[in-house]
Amino acid sequence: MDRTETLPTAPAAAPPGAVPVSPETRTGSDPRWARPALLALLVGTALLYLWGLGASGWANAFYSAAVQAGSQNWTAFLYGSSDAANSITVDKTPASLWLMALSVRIFGLSGWSILVPQALLGVASVGVLYATVRRWYGPAAGLLAGAVLALTPVATLMFRFNNPDALLVFLLVAAAYATVRAVETGSTRWIALTGVLVGFGFLTKMLQAFLVIPVFAGVYLLAAPTGLGRRIRRLLLAGLAVVVSAGWWVAIVELVPASARPYIGGSQNNSILELTLGYNGLGRITGDEVGSVGGGGRPGGGPFSGQAGLLRMFDTEVGGQISWLLPAALILLVAGLWLAGRAPRTDRARAGLLLWGGWLLVTGLIFSFMSGIFHAYYTVALAPAVGALVGIGTTLLWRARSAPVRWRRFAATLVLAGTLAVTAWWSWHLLGRTPDWHPWLRPTVLALGLTTAALLATSAFLTHRTVPPSPSAPVIKEFVSGSGVQGDANSLVNSEAGATAGRRAGFAGRVVRWVVPVVSVAGIAVALAGPAAYAMQTAATPHSGSIPSAGPAGAGGFGGPGGPGGRMPGGANGQFPGGPGGGQFPGFPGGPNGTGQNGGANAGGFPGFPGGGSAPGAPGGTGQDGTAPGGIPGQGGFPGQDGGTGQEGRGQRGGGMGGLLDAREPSAEMTALLTAGADDYTWVAATVGSNNASGYQLATGRPVMPIGGFNGSDPSPTLAQFQRYVADGRIHYFLGGGGFRANGGSNASAEIAAWVAENFSATTVDGVTVYDLSSGKQG
Repeated sequence: MDRTETLPTAPAAAPPGAVPVSPETRTGSDPRWARPALLALLVGTALLYLWGLGASGWANAFYSAAVQAGSQNWTAFLYGSSDAANSITVDKTPASLWLMALSVRIFGLSGWSILVPQALLGVASVGVLYATVRRWYGPAAGLLAGAVLALTPVATLMFRFNNPDALLVFLLVAAAYATVRAVETGSTRWIALTGVLVGFGFLTKMLQAFLVIPVFAGVYLLAAPTGLGRRIRRLLLAGLAVVVSAGWWVAIVELVPASARPYIGGSQNNSILELTLGYNGLGRITGDEVGSVGGGGRPGGGPFSGQAGLLRMFDTEVGGQISWLLPAALILLVAGLWLAGRAPRTDRARAGLLLWGGWLLVTGLIFSFMSGIFHAYYTVALAPAVGALVGIGTTLLWRARSAPVRWRRFAATLVLAGTLAVTAWWSWHLLGRTPDWHPWLRPTVLALGLTTAALLATSAFLTHRTVPPSPSAPVIKEFVSGSGVQGDANSLVNSEAGATAGRRAGFAGRVVRWVVPVVSVAGIAVALAGPAAYAMQTAATPHSGSIPSAGPAGAGGFGGPGGPGGRMPGGANGQFPGGPGGGQFPGFPGGPNGTGQNGGANAGGFPGFPGGGSAPGAPGGTGQDGTAPGGIPGQGGFPGQDGGTGQEGRGQRGGGMGGLLDAREPSAEMTALLTAGADDYTWVAATVGSNNASGYQLATGRPVMPIGGFNGSDPSPTLAQFQRYVADGRIHYFLGGGGFRANGGSNASAEIAAWVAENFSATTVDGVTVYDLSSGKQG
């Protein structure tokens, strides 16, 4: 560990009764139990995150396909391309893909080699959070903070999954550590490192990384022990570090001619700046995301994330993922700031609370009120702040039990007891959302939580009424019942009344000294029981698809019980919930509107791509059980598929809906067809939608062109470009099925599908319509 320093705040400047933060010490001066406890925490976290890791297979096949591409081609590695032939990128910046692609280059392609870097990032995040909290608040606070992070269900989910959030969390926690070091001495290099880490956070998940910038900058500006001018100049330097560390990649993408790089997925104009500010930027706040599948927080809710509002973090979609200790974190934040009182500007106890509290409040409120696409797993970004506040707040209140002012001791103990009671009640409430899953756990947590809270509160009354006088106290007031007594401390202690009170206090003191620590440890165990149970269930369950959720079936999040295509909120059999007028989403251009089972004649279903399991150009019919007109009936399948992985019953949880949110697993027959003669083509196949393409690409190990990107709504390629690729003999097959269009976007994918159906003969393999494009080769 790094060298630590003493607090710059003079004890005499602290307000009366304030509880100072313990002076920092070298790691070697920590209690003897600190290092073994840290080792146990890290080993336990590693077991939780690594055990059975390969069971999730490709996890999010959208990113796994890009990792595969990056492991085969360095250009695809740099840009984050979906395929090794570099037709289009994923709709994010690529930093998280780099680590996974390097792992695949070392260990070979497998689900395990893709996910191991994510799990190790989780262990590292717990370790860095411990180090950050420990510097100012001691090892006990750091251990509790790390344990809360490790056992948060959504953290267990995302550190065992291949979405970008794992690397983002690690970089932000590391940036918080750098900020803490910068605040200690006003250091230039540490605050510049904060900027570098946040900049690489942008290269991981774009503007979400910038949500903490106002908080980190504000804490440094407030608490760094140097002049205001220097603080401002150093913050400007940190801002420059953000621009450089994030901007070099953006500059490459913008300066390289579009013809020499892949199309920028998620944009409508092949621009990384458009993607940053639109679909992945302000569009997530306002809901104006051209080419997306629709926001989650509009009036009436949406298909992905429930209703926007102040209580979104506690609702049925999100609550089971992150909110177990969120009420406790908020209570302890307020209590910690109260204990800090009117401390000097550079007070570190307050600075740390402002850092983690600001992180929690700013990010949490934006998540709560954003009207664009929001997924419950985004809340993993809140887990470090929740853990830090629980660790810091609990430690400060525990120390306040030894404060010289009696009412502060009394209040601190009651706040601890109240926080535990609220946490037990909220765990009981969350467990009630899965009443059939280990039903004994719910009443047990409530009963033990309330019992330990009551015992802790009782100890407050015992110590408040019977604490013996101290000869070192200059004045003792209200030592015994009745009117207050003032006088010499030693004479009062040596008096008969003092002796009697001392005996009473001695017994109560022994009870408190032995019982309270045991009760407190039990209380922490009870508080962590609910999230720990959900975390272990999450680790024991394979997850796949684009929108996974933590905890047992019915705990909220996206997807439903049994399969990656479980039910969406408000829908049935893998369908979207009814849109305006009770209908489904508008039909995809290029096909007629169907009637939709839940929508009436004008509701509009998903018209099938030509040849979506029927004869080319077949008229749309009535959509039932997720069937799109012209498609093959299935549980939530898309046109041209028989439900694929969108059907229930595979024992995995996540987002389904066929080719939109989960990859299709092709049969051996389909794989053999695509790999035959593969060396003669740039792409062995093309199909609409990145997830649809990723399943075929991962099965064959060959590039498959994802027409239209993730949603099938990007103009990549255009019809003219696709026709040129076919004429040049670069694409072997076109596969029906997949794709989606809503909120505007390009019609290119529908135009391509229609052109293929009109000009090529169709066969059916593995329930999928296949067009051999080799006859279109010219020259």
